[in-house]
Parts: sequence; C-alpha cells; structure tokens
Amino acid sequence: IENPVAGVESTVIERKLRMKIGELARATLTPLETIRFYEREGLLPHAARTEGNYRIYDQQHVQQLTFIRHCRTLDMALDEIRTLLCFKASPQENCAVVNGLLDDHIGHVAQRIRELRSLEHQLKLLRHQCLEANAAADCGILKGLSGDLVAERPAPKSRKHVHGTH
Repeated sequence: IENPVAGVESTVIERKLRMKIGELARATLTPLETIRFYEREGLLPHAARTEGNYRIYDQQHVQQLTFIRHCRTLDMALDEIRTLLCFKASPQENCAVVNGLLDDHIGHVAQRIRELRSLEHQLKLLRHQCLEANAAADCGILKGLSGDLVAERPAPKSRKHVHGTH
C-alpha cells in the first residue's frame, strides 16, 4: 500500500528544489542580474532549461550562490571565489592554497584600511580649512580642492588587489 502523505511531501520537496530564477533570487536575496552575471562568469553552474526555456535551479545552485554571496560580503574578488570553488569541489585536495589565498586577502584588507585611514585624515585636514559658513569664494574646502591650499597629500600607493573584478 502506497503512502499518500509521502508522495505529497516528496512532491513539495521536489518543487522546492526546482525553482525558477526569481525564486532563487528571493531564496538567496540576490538580484536576478547578479545571478545571471555569476553564471556568465562561470561561478554558478548554468541551470537546466524547461521546455518553455525557463532556467530551473536546484539545491546545488542555492548552496553555491550562498557560498559566493558570503565570499562577496568578505569583499573577495571573483578570481579568489573561483579558486575557492575549485577547492570546494575537490575536497580531497590540500587546503594550503586556500590558507594562502585568505592570508593574501587579509593583507589586501589591511592595506585598504591603512589607505582609508589616510583618506580620513586628509578629509579632516580639508574640513578644518573651513570651520564656519562663508561665501563660497572664501571657502577653505573649495580652495583646498582647487589646489590653492597645500594639504598633506601622500603619493598614491600601488595596489595588488584588483578592485575592478568585484
């Protein structure tokens, strides 16, 4: 005798595991274009298509997209995520490269923090050039930005971290 409840449960589970892009977007709080972008970049496997040519995603897509999004919240570049996904797909591999990748990323973050502190300092110096409201012609901030006032400006630092790949 067949269990009618088990059939209903498995249909519900199967339906949850097979979702359209909008459902995947809602489930992972990810914009549709971002999902398509990750597919184009090869970070997210291409979804199967229905007869009507709709993308159909499954639990693997949810897990991988969640992993990618978590990496992005840590400001990891796409190439870094790509490397991590390769190791995630090969659990038998030694994770020394993963450790090195994270160590390098920590270094990039530390460098950016130093740069942001320097930027904050420069902005505060600039702000102190105009402590009260004046006519725009007398504004120390505008003069400072125009180069009329010499402010402490450290030379831009070279960056190893490729910011355009985020």
